[in-house]
Amino acid sequence: MEKRKIMISLVILALVHLLLLGNAANAKSEATETSSEVDRKLQLLNKPAVKSIQSEDGDIIDCVDIYKQPAFDHPALRNHTIQMRPSFTIKDKTNSSTKNQSSSPVPISQTWQKSGSCPDGTIPIRRTRKEDLLRAASLEHFGRDGPRNSTAGNETDGRSSQFVYHNGTKYAIYPIQDHSTAFLVTTGYNFIGARGEINIWSPKVESPGEYTTGQIWLKNGPGDSFESVEAGWMVNPTLFGDGEPRLFGRWTLDAYGKTGCINLLCPGFVQTSKKVALGAILRPTSQEWGTQYQIDLQIDKDPTGNWWVHFANDEVVGYYPAAILNYLQHSAILVEWGGEVYSKKLRKNNPHTATAMGSGEFAYPNWGTSAYINRIRIIDYSLQLKYPDWVYSFSEEPDCYSANNYQKNLATEPTFFFGGPGRNRYCP
Repeated sequence: MEKRKIMISLVILALVHLLLLGNAANAKSEATETSSEVDRKLQLLNKPAVKSIQSEDGDIIDCVDIYKQPAFDHPALRNHTIQMRPSFTIKDKTNSSTKNQSSSPVPISQTWQKSGSCPDGTIPIRRTRKEDLLRAASLEHFGRDGPRNSTAGNETDGRSSQFVYHNGTKYAIYPIQDHSTAFLVTTGYNFIGARGEINIWSPKVESPGEYTTGQIWLKNGPGDSFESVEAGWMVNPTLFGDGEPRLFGRWTLDAYGKTGCINLLCPGFVQTSKKVALGAILRPTSQEWGTQYQIDLQIDKDPTGNWWVHFANDEVVGYYPAAILNYLQHSAILVEWGGEVYSKKLRKNNPHTATAMGSGEFAYPNWGTSAYINRIRIIDYSLQLKYPDWVYSFSEEPDCYSANNYQKNLATEPTFFFGGPGRNRYCP
């Protein structure tokens, strides 16, 4: 009887050992497969460099042949001919007496520029590294929002979709799942451009996978599946590995569902500048009660249908080509200026995320502490930069992030303030 028990125990031990070996082999196989997938993704993203620049902030900037950039992996751009400059450039002719006097004369730069420059015929691209991919929720969603929650549709907190009304027309502003925004909006049928000066901050991002922005959106299409082209600054530790504000552009054809991405992390945006790198750190940043630093951004459409991104007014970064767009090939019907927080812990979630928007302060009209957007402009088919005829400020979660279009007096234009701390006593 005792020998039988010993034999059974030995058989069980042998089976356990075989099971552990099998699990280890499977884990090793999965790890090898994952490593192989990461390597393939890196090869797809990082095009061969003509020159590489090691930035003092830790980034590596690859100078890539302009004709070998990621955009041309897009099926609609396989035979695309690069347009090196816009057909025309629209300048702001607003009388200086109406401009807000808060504009900073200090030029904004990117840290990598101190370490070198890219030669003619190339564009600077921030190199994606293995650790960047390993921080992502999935390789599929790298450079985009993380996977949607399992619940279908948009989060509305029991509310119907949000609307604004202009000249008797109702425009839908749908709450987007996992996004919280505070913005100034204008509506119309023929916007072909927008501009704004956004002051730069380094707001807190609480959890992996979250990010915060200060930006401009131009939109068209159905409210729950809109098209958008965008530019601004972003703090996104999961994507970039730190809490620094970085220049970004983004596009989508379906409200960030399955199309588009940030910067050049999927085929789409065609870069033409050899001086500006999307995803690179911006310097200097605004300080509380100190000097306020801002980026001057403009996005406009020329007759080819391409939407051009201008940085610091006179540097053309590149364009969102008409070939990848649908509704926006004609014009935008919504323009928004403001901030956005992306998180799984918004609205009904308790606790709410403590990821901040803007400076982390609410939208008080205070030049020393609040995030703002100055010199707000639209372009319509009159081909003039002008303050919108009608605007409306909107915040999805006013107890967490607020919006305030403030006009000091009739001699000055309004300045739009936005931001907030996220979780606080009124936003638990």
